[in-house]
Parts: sequence; C-alpha cells; structure tokens
Amino acid sequence: MTVLVTGGAGFIGANFIFYQLTHHPEDRVVCLDKLSGRVIWRSQNDVAGYAPPVLATVAGARQLLVFTAEALLGLDPADGALRWRVPVKTAFGRHITAPVAVDDLVLASSHQAGLMAVRVRREGDRWDAAPAWTSSENAVNMSCFVVVDHFLYGLLPGKKLGCVDVRTGERKWASREALSGSLVKDLVHLVVMGENVLGLTYDGQLLLVAADPAACRVLGSVQLCDKTWSAPAYADWLLYVRDATTLRCIQLLP
Repeated sequence: MTVLVTGGAGFIGANFIFYQLTHHPEDRVVCLDKLSGRVIWRSQNDVAGYAPPVLATVAGARQLLVFTAEALLGLDPADGALRWRVPVKTAFGRHITAPVAVDDLVLASSHQAGLMAVRVRREGDRWDAAPAWTSSENAVNMSCFVVVDHFLYGLLPGKKLGCVDVRTGERKWASREALSGSLVKDLVHLVVMGENVLGLTYDGQLLLVAADPAACRVLGSVQLCDKTWSAPAYADWLLYVRDATTLRCIQLLP
C-alpha cells in the first residue's frame, strides 16, 4: 500500500504510527505497524487536516485525537472506532495545531474557528463531547501550543506570546515584547522543559520563558540556527534542532 500523508506529521506510539491521509476517501486516518508498515486499521472519511494525530488519556481512557479539516475526533487507538466527534468547519480547513488533552478537556485551535476546549464525558460504553468554551481573541494559528499546570502557552493573534487558563478560556497575559525583533513569520515552536517553556522562532532564535500565569518572564535567549520550519525535539536535557542545512544537538543545563 502506498500512503500519501498530509503536510502534518504522524504520531508514533508504542509499536504503531498514526497518520492522516489525503488520497484515501473512505479511510483518511490510518494506523500502521512501525516496523513493517503493515496497515492495522483505517478509519473515517473526513478531509485531512495538517494537525498531527495525538495519543492521550481523556476522561480516563486512551484515545487518538485527530483534528481534521472538518472536525475534532476521538478514536479508539486499538481499532479506529469513532468514540466522539465535534464538527469544526472553516472556510479553508487550515487546521494545523496538534490537539492537547487536559483532564476531560481536549484543546485545539485554528485561525478562523478560534481556540476551543471540548469536554469529553463517558457513561459506560457511551461517549459524549461538546464545546466547553471558544475564544476568538486567543486563536492560535500555525504554532502548536503547550500546557503546563492547566495554563496554555502559545502564539496568540498579533504575534503575541500568551498564556490562557484552559479551564475557562481566560487570557492571563499576552506580550509582543517577548518576541520583539525575533519573529518574522507567525511561527514559534514551543516545548515544555520542567517549569519553563522553550520557544524556537522561524528565524532561529531560542527563547526560555517561565511557565508563569502571573506574568510573561523571558529568562534568556540565543541565536541557535538559521531559518527553520522544523519543530525541535527535547529529551533528557538534549535539544535537537534542524534548519535547511544542519542538524544540531544542544546540551541544556538543569
């Protein structure tokens, strides 16, 4: 089977890889064995979005969260069965941000639909999901956000780095000065590092920001690489960064 995926990355979980497909109209979400490429299951027929699928625990159960061009979905990762679905229809279907789960909430965002939280409930074998809140003023466009202790950190409208309470949708702060002079494109890749958040901008500047809902505090910054669309990877105090010509591994200090 030849698989043509969207611009979004896949998600590797245990022995499986999950993708959204573009040219398989009856089975847009696919689970593959990561060692052999064998198809384990295929599910749904939504138009594919750009957001990567995410495996997370929501309402006490492991689920595959998929943000398609038409809806936010929760699938059974074992067989692809649909558990719940909340329609999210926009003019261009430009759904890029990876879903994030916090307790029984699933967060997603797009430029047109805004930042949203969907509350997922389970009664026996029955699943239900409905919007908990939506905020157009806090819409996140291309840059995937992160959550630390019930507070979301992301790139808000106006190229402002901001913090939002995921329980209510209330903005705690937003700062354009934090990214002043370092943000050419509407893009910042964020990674949680303990009690802080790392941010890599399109033009290669790395920022260290305190995960503090009280105020925006930039703890440091450094020019790390050339222009890049690639998200960094972080593990065990090592940061992996790639631009158009070079892959770098940076040792970070505790």
